[in-house]
Amino acid sequence: MKRSLQFIIVLSLVQLSTIPPSYSQKDDAPAHLFRAYWDDDYFNFYGKGTDRAYTDGTRLEYIYAKRKPSAFLPDRIMPKAGDSSTNLYGWGITQLMFTPNNISKASFQPDDYPWSGALFATHTLYSYNEKKKTDIQTELVLGVMGPWALAGEMQTMVHHMIHYTKPMGWDNQYRNSILLNINITGEKQLLKYGDFLEVIGGAHVYAGTMTNELAIYPLIRIGKMAPYFKGFISQYAQSKRHKVQFYVVVKPQLEWVFNNSLLEGGVLPDRTHIANTKGPGEPAYHSLRHFVPSFAYGPVLSLGNFSISTTQTVASSWMKGLYGNQYGNLSLYYSW
Repeated sequence: MKRSLQFIIVLSLVQLSTIPPSYSQKDDAPAHLFRAYWDDDYFNFYGKGTDRAYTDGTRLEYIYAKRKPSAFLPDRIMPKAGDSSTNLYGWGITQLMFTPNNISKASFQPDDYPWSGALFATHTLYSYNEKKKTDIQTELVLGVMGPWALAGEMQTMVHHMIHYTKPMGWDNQYRNSILLNINITGEKQLLKYGDFLEVIGGAHVYAGTMTNELAIYPLIRIGKMAPYFKGFISQYAQSKRHKVQFYVVVKPQLEWVFNNSLLEGGVLPDRTHIANTKGPGEPAYHSLRHFVPSFAYGPVLSLGNFSISTTQTVASSWMKGLYGNQYGNLSLYYSW
């Protein structure tokens, strides 16, 4: 944990001392984007939806270009992708939910995923360098988990609206705790074939009280599309050269997870289930699986100011001895 934070601080200082910031968006691209996405394990390309494990994730985000240097301290110290980079900033709010397989059961279920929810705000810098074909994305996370996250109330309301099974076990969720994280992603183009194929190598490091992990992945885009490193908004917006975009994204990933508060409990000790252990000295829940492979794929369609994308993600289990998870994502974008 200390080494991760030291790495992040040194990287930020190096960026500040060597890279003059650029704050403008490309002239032929919109400067604003609103994004709404919804992860849900009931979304399934094969018609086999579930309601378990990572069962829901909802995010709303406003992304924009700044026309002059920011006076906001985090904006000034977050690392950028180099001179002449396209730097975009985002503010968002996200809610996440984990549940066991049987949500109609009110009693504690130690042999399944925990009831767990999170609600947090994000501030993000999307910095893309089209010349060097690199980007750095830095996200600051501040929020809560436990009853304060209102995950139980939200799931109960939605299930009532669609006349679906009432979730009964939210009294078993982890207690309230603070979530504070910094998440940094770096990407570099590995291969490009005309305007039809891009292969990008990426890695991320997350550090804080929410999750600590490393990941590596290739990102493959195939189809009619704007160049990836032209900027985040350009991937989902109309420009003079790209009035219509349609492409497919493929992303296999391997995560090395050190800890995850949503699956293990927050920074405040949780004594709720101390009497429900499997045996002397054994934890109430299964232990965390540290290596988690996943595979995501799906299409993106951009028409003028509107875009839509949908992906399917298949992941191994996040906890030892439990089942893996499939979930879909539906994202809507509007740029101006």
